[in-house]
Amino acid sequence: MENLNVMVVDDEPGIRSGVSRILRNFTVSYPFMDADIGFNLIEVGTGEEAIEKIKTEKIEIVLLDNKLPGIHGTEVLEYININNPDILVMMITSYASLELAVKATNNGAYDFIPKPFTPQELKSALENVSKHLFLRGMTTKMNKEGKEVRYQFLSVLSHELKAPLNAIEGYLRIMQEKQAGEEIASYDQMIDRSLHRIKGMRNLIMDLLDLTKINLEKKTDKFQNVDIGEIAQLAIESINPYAIQKDVKITLINDKNITLNADPSDLEIVFNNLISNAVKYNVDGGKVKVTLKSENKNIKIVVEDSGIGLSKEETDDLFKEFFRVKNEQTKHITGSGLGLSIVKRVVDLYNGDVKIESKVGVGSTFVVTLPI
Repeated sequence: MENLNVMVVDDEPGIRSGVSRILRNFTVSYPFMDADIGFNLIEVGTGEEAIEKIKTEKIEIVLLDNKLPGIHGTEVLEYININNPDILVMMITSYASLELAVKATNNGAYDFIPKPFTPQELKSALENVSKHLFLRGMTTKMNKEGKEVRYQFLSVLSHELKAPLNAIEGYLRIMQEKQAGEEIASYDQMIDRSLHRIKGMRNLIMDLLDLTKINLEKKTDKFQNVDIGEIAQLAIESINPYAIQKDVKITLINDKNITLNADPSDLEIVFNNLISNAVKYNVDGGKVKVTLKSENKNIKIVVEDSGIGLSKEETDDLFKEFFRVKNEQTKHITGSGLGLSIVKRVVDLYNGDVKIESKVGVGSTFVVTLPI
C-alpha cells in the first residue's frame, strides 16, 4: 500500500485531531489502481510551522485553514505555489468565508472543504485529491515508459471536474440562502465566477474528447487527401467569435493546394489548439498570423501571435501534460493544461515535429513540420 503525507494546518487542536482520526485508517481504492492509498498525518498549528515542515519533509497534500495566528493560510498557499507547486492544497474554511475559499482555488488551491464538514465529506475530498495524484503519477509513467494507459488516464481525469463543481455549488448555496441580501446585483460576481468555472469545465471536456480521438497508432482506413488550408480556415472561423471579443485579428497566408494524406480530425485538433491558444494568450488588440507552406517534402504550419510570450523555462515544459503557465497575466485564463500535449502527440503520430520560439512581452511562434 502506498501512503501519502498529509499535513493538517489549523490552529484548532480539535480540528487537527479530528481530521487525523478520520483519515488515519482510511484508504482509497479503485479497480484501476495497482495498490490502495493510505495517509500519514502531520499536524501543525501555524503557517510558520507549515512552511518549516515543507522545507524539511516530503508533503503531498496540505489541508490548510486560512485564519491562522501569524501568517495567514493564503500566504502559505503563495509560498507553496512558488516553492513546491507539486503539493496539492485544499483550503479548510467556514461558509462565511466561502468566497475567500473559491478565490484561493482560483489562485492555486486544488479545492476547498467548508466547515463544518462530516467525516464522509472529508473522505470524499481526499479520494478526489488522491486520484489526481495518481493521475499525475500515471502521466509520468506514460512519458517514461510509453505504455498504453489512456483509458485509465481518462477514468481518473474525469474526476477533475469535481473541483469547479464544488465551487459552483458553494455559490449556489450562498444564493439559495440569500446570504448577500435580497438584491440580485449583490450576486453578480458569484454568477460571473460560476460561469468562469463552467467555461473551464467545458474546455476540459473538449480536451478529453480530443484525447479519445487520438490513436496510439495511425489508422490508415480513416486517411484521405486533406486540404490543409480548408482545415485551417474552419478552425479560424470557429475561434473568430472569441477573437472578436478580444479585438484580436487572425490572418491566414496559404500556399494553394497544400494537401496531406491524413485523418482530418487529427489536423483539426492541431489547428484548433494552436490558434485558440494564440488568441487566448494574446493582448487586447493583438494579431495572430497563420502561415501554411510546402517546402522540402514537408508541410509547415506556422502560428505567430503578438501575445504575452513565455520565458525559456516555461517553453521547456510547455508540451507536458497538465502544464500551465502561472503568473499575473494568466491566472484568470481557463484551461486544462492538456492542449499542447495533445498537439505534440498528434504530430508525433505523423513523424512530425513541433517547436516554439517565444519572448516575454513580444509573442510566440509555433512551427509544426509534417512530412508529406
